[in-house]
Amino acid sequence: MSRVIDRKTYRIVHLTSAHEALDVRIFHKECRSLARAGYEVIVLGNHESNDIVDGVRLQGLGRSSGRIQRMTVKLIGICREAFRAAGDVYHIHDPELLMVGLFLRATGRRVVYDIHEDLPRDLLFKTYIPKPVRKPLMWIVEHAENAAAQLMSGLVTATPAIANRFCTMHSNTVVVNNYAILDEFAPATGWEWKNRNASVALIGGISEERGIREMLTAMDLLPRHLGARLELAGWFYVEGLKTELAASSQWQHVDWHGGLDRNSTASLLKRVRAGLVVYHPEKSHEVSQPNKLFEYMAAGIPVIASDFPLWRRIIEDAGCGLLVDPFNTRAIATAIERLITNPTEAEAMGKRGRKAVEAHFNWANEEQTLLSFYLSLLCTGPVPKTA
Repeated sequence: MSRVIDRKTYRIVHLTSAHEALDVRIFHKECRSLARAGYEVIVLGNHESNDIVDGVRLQGLGRSSGRIQRMTVKLIGICREAFRAAGDVYHIHDPELLMVGLFLRATGRRVVYDIHEDLPRDLLFKTYIPKPVRKPLMWIVEHAENAAAQLMSGLVTATPAIANRFCTMHSNTVVVNNYAILDEFAPATGWEWKNRNASVALIGGISEERGIREMLTAMDLLPRHLGARLELAGWFYVEGLKTELAASSQWQHVDWHGGLDRNSTASLLKRVRAGLVVYHPEKSHEVSQPNKLFEYMAAGIPVIASDFPLWRRIIEDAGCGLLVDPFNTRAIATAIERLITNPTEAEAMGKRGRKAVEAHFNWANEEQTLLSFYLSLLCTGPVPKTA
């Protein structure tokens, strides 16, 4: 039988080893929502110092010097601090933390596994893993992840596609979509669309699989008289790739901003005429819901996106952008030129995208799903026992 709870008496501990402590999904969405709802919220992870931001306590464990250090020394430190935190619910965000989650479950703690991506399928495209090893490794990782996930108290997934994989093995699986926070991306007002810069933006993670080479080639194909710029803000998953690209002639079309905070990201999107999300057609990409897609829409700018069936439904239903073959650099260039040279059409697309986010693709709806999930977890009597 369910019972009424006093949220102030419950401590929620979020753990991450691979993400920044101020990660958009972890901190800006989930942790801030839980704190506003009255829970005591702690984030253990990659932060240089201890701090309190928007009612959330950040417990800094320093930054990792590499993947090996992150998965050994850092993991031990997170495990130790997790037990010291004495949480009522532990919410882990990385597959490598499942071992920590199993230790916590063995001592009767509630543990939630938040699945951001389909890790086994992603491994097939990791360039740092030798090709002959990828499929066997995918099989091993999938079985290990499935076995550990079944022992968690509940699962939170970032997309319906990921939920479809896990819901048959765990009845307490919920989808919390990575939709945009409306208030962060209010469309620009006070000047005409045609006065925006002749530029397009790419924000977030940058890699070859996410189309950076094709985007740079497309920028190089544009007529010089446009003076078009690629506003690039985020981080490179492989630092050597940035070094290589920055030394190329195509980099002349780039304004590099590095990592931006939330306010600066929103300000950047108010100055451009479109947002790019041209991922390569990998299985995990085709069913993903990139955060940047919904943030472009929330900012009221049209999107230029890979023509995947899921993305096609979102973009065509909303009428908010153009679809392209992500390998066709000429098509990408044509789409960019069209939106830069047709401000009335581009502005109308942007407004329709904003309306779609206001109606459906916004974090306020997902916040209620997350809070209901937590209430259910905390109100259903004793902590579930591990198998």
